[in-house]
Amino acid sequence: MTNQKPLLSKFLSFLLLSLSLCGYEPLMMANELIPVGVVLDLKSSVGRVAERYMSMALSDFYAVNHNYSTRISLLTKDSGNDVIAAASAALDLMKKEVQAIIGPQRSAQARFVIELGRKAQVPIISFSATSPSLSPSQNKFFLRTAQDDSAQVKAMADIVKAFGWPEIVLIYEDTEYGNSLIPHLMESLQVIGTRVPYRCVIPPSSNNMEIIKELNTLKENYIRIFLVHMTASLGSKLFALAKNAEMMSEGYAWMVTKGLSSLLDPMSSKIMDSMQGVLGIRPYINPSKHLEDFERKWKRNLTSVKAKIKSTTSLNLFGLWAYDTIWALAIGVEKAGMHSSFFKQNVSSFNADLATLDIFENGTRLRNTIVNTTFEGLSGNFSLVNGQLEPSTFEVFNVIGKTEINIGYWTPQRGFSKDLKDTSEKAYSTSKDKLKPLIWPGYSIHQPPSRLRIGVLVKNGFTEFLKVEWNSSTDDTPNVSGFSVEVFFAVRDALPFPLFHEFIPIRQRNGTYDYEIKTKKCDSYIGDITIIAERSKHVDFTLPYAESGVQMVVSVKHDDRKSLWIFLKPLSLNLWLTTGVAFIFTGFVIWVLEHRVNNEFRGPPAQQLGLIFWFSFCTLTFAHIQRLQPTIVDIKEIKKNGYFVGYQKNSFVKELLKRQLDIHESKLKPYETPEEYHEALSNGTHNGGVAAIFDEIPYLKIFLANYPSKYTTVGPLYQNYGFGFVFPQGSPFVPHMSRAILNVTQNRSKIQAIENKYFPSQLTCEDQNTRISPDSPSLGVDSFKGLFLIAGIASTVSLLVYMFKLFYSHWPVLSHNNPADSCWSKLVKMAKHFDQKDLSSHTFKGEESRVHVVASPEVSEPSPGIDDMQNHTRNSIEESDDVLIHDDNGSLSSSSRHGDASMQDVPNSS
Repeated sequence: MTNQKPLLSKFLSFLLLSLSLCGYEPLMMANELIPVGVVLDLKSSVGRVAERYMSMALSDFYAVNHNYSTRISLLTKDSGNDVIAAASAALDLMKKEVQAIIGPQRSAQARFVIELGRKAQVPIISFSATSPSLSPSQNKFFLRTAQDDSAQVKAMADIVKAFGWPEIVLIYEDTEYGNSLIPHLMESLQVIGTRVPYRCVIPPSSNNMEIIKELNTLKENYIRIFLVHMTASLGSKLFALAKNAEMMSEGYAWMVTKGLSSLLDPMSSKIMDSMQGVLGIRPYINPSKHLEDFERKWKRNLTSVKAKIKSTTSLNLFGLWAYDTIWALAIGVEKAGMHSSFFKQNVSSFNADLATLDIFENGTRLRNTIVNTTFEGLSGNFSLVNGQLEPSTFEVFNVIGKTEINIGYWTPQRGFSKDLKDTSEKAYSTSKDKLKPLIWPGYSIHQPPSRLRIGVLVKNGFTEFLKVEWNSSTDDTPNVSGFSVEVFFAVRDALPFPLFHEFIPIRQRNGTYDYEIKTKKCDSYIGDITIIAERSKHVDFTLPYAESGVQMVVSVKHDDRKSLWIFLKPLSLNLWLTTGVAFIFTGFVIWVLEHRVNNEFRGPPAQQLGLIFWFSFCTLTFAHIQRLQPTIVDIKEIKKNGYFVGYQKNSFVKELLKRQLDIHESKLKPYETPEEYHEALSNGTHNGGVAAIFDEIPYLKIFLANYPSKYTTVGPLYQNYGFGFVFPQGSPFVPHMSRAILNVTQNRSKIQAIENKYFPSQLTCEDQNTRISPDSPSLGVDSFKGLFLIAGIASTVSLLVYMFKLFYSHWPVLSHNNPADSCWSKLVKMAKHFDQKDLSSHTFKGEESRVHVVASPEVSEPSPGIDDMQNHTRNSIEESDDVLIHDDNGSLSSSSRHGDASMQDVPNSS
């Protein structure tokens, strides 16, 4: 019985051939019916609409192409929304020797049917199985007259990027259709830095209670941005329940993929009402006259089938693809020269049912013909690339009222644009400014913000950075303030997207921050949290918003009594005396060098002596002084003497002291407040306190500002990376926050205003170290031995060189003219000569000519030796002796021998 139909078909073909040979040519003009199978879920809205669209497509196609010699005949089977039923229907159709199968409707059903098509070499053509896991390039006899779902992921990612959402939740159905797209979405979202912290998977068989349970879980996760990838049947149920759960209100954002957005029209008005504010994309259908004519015909014909097809009068994308599929198949059948006798017996026997399948000999030719078929269809240009429709333009829409409002377009070449006809923008754009304004759930015009539950540490000390307090014991919401919080507010305002936050007070756990994040009690931490390598193994940090480093603070011994002689304190008595002598000696040397050439160093003896002391005092007054040394200068002293050391409680400094500085834990004491620091350092290591406290620079600045003259910082600075905000590893908030922190910290006026608000009287460690205490240790002579040695040698050498030159120039003259004088007499005369001006100096050369003219007004030519006499003449302005060298009679004597200076009488210029 199974072979009767093929034999009948062959008989009829033979009969037609015989009649044509006998001259009955008109019989060949009759259309040959080509059987084509159709597998749909006729109880679904897509199945019902597609069946009607295909029926209209047959009528329209052959009305235009009435001269075709072939005509396809559709044999429809109902899959009943079941994978096995779909496979059984396809198997039954292949036994009837259909030359192609349109369908099945769902991706899960298509997988097995495609395998059947491969065995029988029958093309399987689907307009709705859009799963990326079904690849036409890997299945020769599978053609997809629709777009692959993965074609939309770039557009969806650009929407997420445009609104700057760093986190998003994926909601999808647990089917072949739902699961296959998620890897592509995840990869695309990862590229733009958006994190998917939670994925909600809902089986199609889920009842209302199960879906409500999942929705409640979503509400608890504190994320309000959702992307839904579902079919219409499950998606409509989800949105209806989400509205009842108050998740379609202000503050939420919902997006849908094309699988659901393409089916919005067949949904009831009640379902559309629950989707107000939803954002979605779908392939753009370019208006055409053919499409307009079809729409009028569809609305006219829909009246007669209204009871059978529950649908609106609007067009449906899957229906349009079904329509174009019929046209492509009809053209392919005609071009390939198909007829019903292209089957042969299958000799395979791997399965009793499959063994009965005949092989379609021209299946490959029909498949290739359809692939090469191009025309302008209702859905746009029909052209298969790699066995499926090529991705094109997507329309971005917003559900408002009972329809979807177009807010823009997306193309692979240009990204977003408000108008496809506007070609002025050549660059690729992902800016939301390229989209029209939209309405969000709750009829809000404000973009739903990202949300963060921010952990804030409750601590007792150093509340300038972070302070958590409650107005009353019954108040659940704390007041949070401080420098770190103020910086966070500035950073939040600098983000490219709105951010809603909630502060969660948390008691610190031994310096770790990952427990509450792992348990999802909070999404982030802010505060004075130091960035260190050990913590970065478990959490991610932003860039630092404040610099830091660890240093040691110790006490400085003194009392608070005011001292009149505080300026003497830096130096010991011996050092003061030595310094005084050194400066007086230096002043004397300078006077000697300047006396004969500088008017400032001449005058009565008392005046010149005062000048020496005045110069010495000025030098001493303006000399720089070495800083005071603290009671403890480095960590070696502490370790050697076994002193106790303090640190801030729950700080990483404890580990630094143990591991890096090798201080035993028994010598470490934790403290929390600046007051406790003060008490511990005041008591000292032998009275229950500590010898030093190690902490970070920002805390030490606050401590030293409170006790400015009692303590000082010493020793090296152990650098770290500063204070930052904490996020889970891989959080997309980190790059956004880091860029915002850079913008804030580089704005010096803004960050300075925040610092002044919380640290108005804070001193730097350098300022604090310059304070001098009355009872602080004084510096001794030993500290300046080198300085005194250098200064003494320089001054002595200068004096000796000068005296040598003076004696070398004038001692021969004295010895030649007065050979009988004693050495002492010559020294006295040399001293008197030293007291005279050196007229050869550039200081007095300007007065030389004037002195000469006054002394000898009648001389027209200079007499021999006049230059020598002028070199030894006193200036008439001064009231001192004019005698250069006196002999025993009180007169000047000279000799011109050997070119020596003339020592003749020179009249007093006065």
